[in-house]
Amino acid sequence: MKIAFDAKRAYHNNTGLGNYSRTLIQDLSRFYPDNEYFLFNPKPSKEYSLESNNIHQVLPKGFFSRKLSSLWRSKWMIKDLKDLDIELYHGLSHEIPIGINKTGIKSVVTIHDLIYEHYPEQHNPIDVKVYRKKFRHACQFADRVIAISEQTKRDIVDFYQTDPNKIDVCYQSCDNSFNPSIPDEYKRLVAAKFKLPEKFFLSVGSIIERKNLLNICKAVQILGNDDAVNLIVIGKGSGKYKNEIDSFIGKNKLQNKITFLSDVSSADLPAIYSLSEALIYPSYFEGFGIPVLEALSVGVPVITSSVSCLPEAGGDAVLYVNPDSYAEIADGMLKILKGGEDVQNMIQKGFVHAEKFSNRNCAEQVMKTYQAVMKRA
Repeated sequence: MKIAFDAKRAYHNNTGLGNYSRTLIQDLSRFYPDNEYFLFNPKPSKEYSLESNNIHQVLPKGFFSRKLSSLWRSKWMIKDLKDLDIELYHGLSHEIPIGINKTGIKSVVTIHDLIYEHYPEQHNPIDVKVYRKKFRHACQFADRVIAISEQTKRDIVDFYQTDPNKIDVCYQSCDNSFNPSIPDEYKRLVAAKFKLPEKFFLSVGSIIERKNLLNICKAVQILGNDDAVNLIVIGKGSGKYKNEIDSFIGKNKLQNKITFLSDVSSADLPAIYSLSEALIYPSYFEGFGIPVLEALSVGVPVITSSVSCLPEAGGDAVLYVNPDSYAEIADGMLKILKGGEDVQNMIQKGFVHAEKFSNRNCAEQVMKTYQAVMKRA
């Protein structure tokens, strides 16, 4: 089968959507090598290279397609799909080309989340209108829709009235570099490189209100006299919420307890996870919550929210807290620091739970969706 992908984020995005795209493409290539995979990339990438005997990059041809690559990606690429005899197109991040439903080429779209529908005030109003138009179009005209969690499936049905029988829940996996066998010597090098404290908790994610970093900082402030309570933050942010966090840290003299890391490579990230006491991820809303799975996969305890899709990501392997309660977050941190049998049980349950989201299992679920679409051809 000839399968094409919208590979813009696979080649140019170093966060969630990019990681999802790269991991899925590489896993499909590895576990289903008889297919040919065509990656439609609007412009050459200096950061990522996806190479394999059955993976082929497709760039826009001609002056106008190269100069107006967004139009090529949203509509003009249909000609290239036809020229390559593509049988199935997968929009990996919320959209499919306009008119593909009239070509005979089957299509699938992945919807990661509808966070902008839940929190429109946290997005640019123009962006909300654009997202809504693209997402609705994709859900209406794709042959099948992949939701990355049951939460996202419910949202697609509720907001866009999409037939639930048209939606498959296919969980995502994390990169296989997140595993418990990271060499100790490499971890020591990473610890020295970033000047990491001997003991620390970890927060990973964009610094926005929904991710709830301020309440983590308040939990650190409660436990401030404990030398083991340090926080490493990996994520970017700006504006009012980031300023509020900076102000809180300054006012409470937490500069030596809370450290923001920048320019952390994907190669170093698993080691930082594995060096932490626990991941703290008390988000108010997620499409899936991949950092939870990454932490469980390396053998690190997780403190996360009991809301949204996070119980899907964490199962029975994590410590759940009320995201509104920084006191509960602080209590969770103390439980982790005490260690003992309860924490070891969390870690072991984490390995078992993470196996449900293995690269092979997740690729298999997506392939089943492809096969179901093609059977209806």
